[in-house]
Amino acid sequence: MNGFEKRTQAKKNQVLEATFNLMNTDAGIENLTMDEIAENSNVGKTTIFKYFGSKENLIHEVFKYFLNKMGETARGIMAENKPFEETLIAMSQNKIHYLDKINKKFYLDLMDLFTKKGDDGLSLMMQQYSKESFSIMLDLFHRGRKEGKVDLKYSDEFLLLYFQAIVEGISSPQIYEKIIPYTAQWTELMIKGIAPSSQSESAHK
Repeated sequence: MNGFEKRTQAKKNQVLEATFNLMNTDAGIENLTMDEIAENSNVGKTTIFKYFGSKENLIHEVFKYFLNKMGETARGIMAENKPFEETLIAMSQNKIHYLDKINKKFYLDLMDLFTKKGDDGLSLMMQQYSKESFSIMLDLFHRGRKEGKVDLKYSDEFLLLYFQAIVEGISSPQIYEKIIPYTAQWTELMIKGIAPSSQSESAHK
């Protein structure tokens, strides 16, 4: 990336950050204007249209930007190569941290866009995000097995479904606001749930 491309990307990120913050106010997406975005990002309205084409496309890009940032942080946590339990706790806290940054409307709009099938690549984006999340989780399970923290009787497929069910439940707007103070406890329950039986028995003694 040359100097010009870096400056362009930095400006785009300014716009994405400003739009993300505006989308997470009480006004939400419906009342969001390009004038507001220009004012809050310190980037001209004409430039914003040149970069993103339309308000709708910009909003789609904000959702992608949000998920990419969450994914980058998760990859960073994995790269630290800490023990399985520490890594799983950090990953759980990362997810809650990002969910805590968004309001209910943003979350529902994000989920709504994910379920829509269209030519805009968003359903493909969901597939890609899920694939990447699963890849990170599989690496984590393999680490847990090597450390003797994950019972060998549990297959990758089952573990992915187990974690997906828990994460989707926690991500429910009615639940995620209430569960934030209990991050450590539910992570501990997950760890005990997949531990070899001798280990989970000794944990209760």
